[in-house]
Amino acid sequence: MTGSSHISIQGVHKVFQSGGQDVHALQSIDLEIRRGEFVCLLGPSGCGKSTLLNAVAGFSLPTSGTITVDGAVISAPGPDRGMVFQEYALFPWMTVEQNIAFGLQIKKTPKATIQAKVDGLLDLLHLQDFRQRYPKDLSGGMRQRVAIARVLAIDSPILLMDEPFGALDALTRRNLQDELLRLWTELGKTILFVTHSMEEALYLADRTVVMTYRPGTLKRDLVIDLPRPRDVASPAFNSLKKELGQLLLEEQDRHQQDEFRGAAAD
Repeated sequence: MTGSSHISIQGVHKVFQSGGQDVHALQSIDLEIRRGEFVCLLGPSGCGKSTLLNAVAGFSLPTSGTITVDGAVISAPGPDRGMVFQEYALFPWMTVEQNIAFGLQIKKTPKATIQAKVDGLLDLLHLQDFRQRYPKDLSGGMRQRVAIARVLAIDSPILLMDEPFGALDALTRRNLQDELLRLWTELGKTILFVTHSMEEALYLADRTVVMTYRPGTLKRDLVIDLPRPRDVASPAFNSLKKELGQLLLEEQDRHQQDEFRGAAAD
C-alpha cells in the first residue's frame, strides 16, 4: 500500500426527494482512501452506506461536494470501478465462463485474450469445474465467486462491494471473506466494502468507517491494527468489537430518541 490518495471524498452531501420533502441522506462526508487500502463502511440501516458507495460508483451523483479517483472527478460509472452486489447480478442464460467473459466482450477484447483471462480467473477463484454450469445450478457462494470473477475480468483497480456476503450462511461467508482477502493481497486492489456486520468489518478491513444515522456523517474512522489472519476470538479483536458496538448503540439510541420526539410532536 502506498500513501497516495486513490479515492477522495470531499464535502459530499446527498439530498433525495421523498413525498415532496427533502431527505438528507449524506452530510459533510470527507474521506480519503489510499491506493491498495481495504476500507469498510459500517453503520445502522438508513445511514447512507450504500448511497455513498453508489456515489463513488457514479450511479448517483452527490447533491454537492466532489468525489475523485486519482484526481479525476467522478461524473458517471467507469471501468476503473468494479461493483459487486449482494444479489449476484449474473445473467441466468449464460454459463459461468460466459458471465465472466461478458465485460471483456463488451470492450471488444480479442478472443484469445478473453479466453486466457477467463481461464486464469476460473483457476484463481477455484471455478474450473463449474465453467459450463448456469447460475441456477450453483450455490449462493459459488454465484458470488462468479460475480467477483466477472468484476476482476475487467481489471478495475477499485472494487466497490455492497454487502456481497450478506445473504450467505456463516461458513460460506467466512470462506469467501478469506478468499477476498487472498485476492486483495495478490492483486493489490483498493476495496470499499459496505457491511452491517461489526465482525466482518474487523476481520477484513485496514480501516472501519462508522457512519451516523441519517443524515449520514462520519462518526469514527477506526484503524484496525491487527495482524492477519485475524483471530476473532482474541482479546484484541473483541476489544475493538466492543468499541464498535458502543458506537453503533449510540446511533441506535439517538435514532430511537428522534423517533420518540417526532411521535410526541405529532
